[in-house]
Amino acid sequence: MASWLPETLFEILGQGPAPSKDYYQLLITRSQVIFRWWKISLRSGYQSSTKPGEVKESYEDFLENSHLQIQIALVFGARILDYVFNLCEGRIDFLERLSDNLLMIIISYLDIDDIASLSFTSHRFSKLCMSDRLWEPIVEAANEITPAMKALAQDHSWRQTFFTKKLQLRKKKRISENREELLVPEVI
Repeated sequence: MASWLPETLFEILGQGPAPSKDYYQLLITRSQVIFRWWKISLRSGYQSSTKPGEVKESYEDFLENSHLQIQIALVFGARILDYVFNLCEGRIDFLERLSDNLLMIIISYLDIDDIASLSFTSHRFSKLCMSDRLWEPIVEAANEITPAMKALAQDHSWRQTFFTKKLQLRKKKRISENREELLVPEVI
């Protein structure tokens, strides 16, 4: 595995399925899958006998431990289990591990249509593709920024300002084309 990866690749906390009050932690490090639990009992007699537990497995052992896999699927769901399988098998989404600042630089080189497509891929990319940090330079590159545009961007967003300006330009172009059609006599 790449040495620049952090020691903790993934961590999630959750409560067991109802009516359980137990808490669970799943931690994936560079070399291990760690599953921890805290049993919560509302009965006073059982509180002292329920101690926290922990299972540490290497990736190889985890891939063969169906009991632990079932536990993880019950507590965290099938999608998390699939994600853990991918990590254990070395299929790491390196793009997802890049910082927001670096991703913002990469996204800024995309066309508008590509930014729109990227925004549908995940919550994180949606948030980045809608952010003012991305759209302010795009608006500045496409238009001369007026005080009215700045005020609009502060009230709404730079993205909305960009598309509002784009729609206004299309409308002006359509109006001028229609005027030209009216002025040019038809040749029969």
